[in-house]
Amino acid sequence: MPFKIIRNDITKMKTDAIVNAANINLQKGGGVCGAIFNAAGSEELQKECNSIGKINVGEAVITSGYKLDAKYVIHTVGPIWRGGNHNEENLLYSAYKSSLNLALKNNIKSISFPLISSGIYGYPKHEALKIAISAIGEFLLKHEMDIYLVVYGKDTVLLSERIFSKIEEYIDDNYVEEIDRKLESYELQNFLYESRFFETEPSKKKRKLEDVLKQTEETFSEMLLRLIDEKGMTDIEAYKNANVDRKLFSKIRSKKDYRPSKATAIAFAVSLKLNLDETRDLLRRAGYALSPSSKFDLIIKYYIEEGNYDIYEINEALFSFDQMLLGV
Repeated sequence: MPFKIIRNDITKMKTDAIVNAANINLQKGGGVCGAIFNAAGSEELQKECNSIGKINVGEAVITSGYKLDAKYVIHTVGPIWRGGNHNEENLLYSAYKSSLNLALKNNIKSISFPLISSGIYGYPKHEALKIAISAIGEFLLKHEMDIYLVVYGKDTVLLSERIFSKIEEYIDDNYVEEIDRKLESYELQNFLYESRFFETEPSKKKRKLEDVLKQTEETFSEMLLRLIDEKGMTDIEAYKNANVDRKLFSKIRSKKDYRPSKATAIAFAVSLKLNLDETRDLLRRAGYALSPSSKFDLIIKYYIEEGNYDIYEINEALFSFDQMLLGV
């Protein structure tokens, strides 16, 4: 998956580079900065930083990772939150953009970011996340890189309270706990659906295998490729908007009977901006359904009904409710 939000300690990430939320003097500080210095080896890392000197807010520089699993540390300075009227948004965006461009220049294939400026610099977390997603999303439309946004702490909630409450209310209103009863209903629906193709008349006459095979529909891959053409999209637009990497899409394109994960199938439904019926149809080709007994499915249903197909925002919501993310 090109972009993923995870809960972890950024100093433990095994990407090519990790990003340090630095100060303008590139001195060891507190929070994420202090943790990175300690894990890398404070003395060696500080010596290299001293040789660089100062950097401005929004800029980025690169050093060795020393004792870290990451080969490099990219140091960038985010803005201090002063109410939002002092160019904070552009400066924070620039911090991500500068870091990503520097990673590209150094042939870095994978990189881990903290949520820059959201700690001791006081940037509101949901606003900081929105800017991070915007900068990373724009970069991924043009470049290939595995990017992780690393959030520390189980209790960190990134969604705005208003959106979180709306989704929570939607789940409460639609969540069905009687799973067995619902599964029986789904089995009956599937039986009736299949009967449309296989039971043309109430007869005991045996069917030939060739006749059964003639009833097969489009596979997931066939339907997906047809929809991409019908929507006037390019393959690149389709898999980029689905947060899926090029290698996986190549497998889907080359293998007629490829069966994706449910998260990947839904990601393409979001990329193509399918309505709920179209989404259910595409999912069925891969052997899946949307269930009222799944919070993951209800969140997907909520966003499709709202007409919101921003995959990064959907993943933000899924992350906040501890669900798997869309993509690979």
